[in-house]
Amino acid sequence: MNEMTLYQGIRGTGISSSDIDPAKICTETLAVTILALLGLTMIAAIWPFEHLPRTMPAKRVTELALSGSFAAVAEEMFFRGWLQPLFRKKMGPAAAVTAVNLIFAPLHLIAVPHIISLSVFFPGMVMGWMKERYGSIWPSVFFHFAGNIWAIWYFPSSF
Repeated sequence: MNEMTLYQGIRGTGISSSDIDPAKICTETLAVTILALLGLTMIAAIWPFEHLPRTMPAKRVTELALSGSFAAVAEEMFFRGWLQPLFRKKMGPAAAVTAVNLIFAPLHLIAVPHIISLSVFFPGMVMGWMKERYGSIWPSVFFHFAGNIWAIWYFPSSF
């Protein structure tokens, strides 16, 4: 297998980057991430059922950050890197992104069995869009990781 064939095989999985300028991908990914997290932070600031941001020991923050980073990579590889392209072949990009997130969101009830966990459907739609826009899972991995870090302090649930 020559180098170009290997690259094309990896590219088809959505693990590699797209033909869009990497600086543009980074800038757009950072902008989308900041806007999304600012919006979520404003909602968390007025959340009526819990005092946010929460505080916790540094050791617990480290544990959650590590598990959040592993979860971001694993979930994005599975949902956006494998499942979304599989669904896209059958139903087109918009329907594939939606269908994947109808699976993605309820699975978060396993970690946090509260109805608020279903709200990850909306960031999941952003991550699906990122995968479609850039042809790579890495922007959505970054967005997912940043969201997981944000959730340590602001997601309305008990960790």
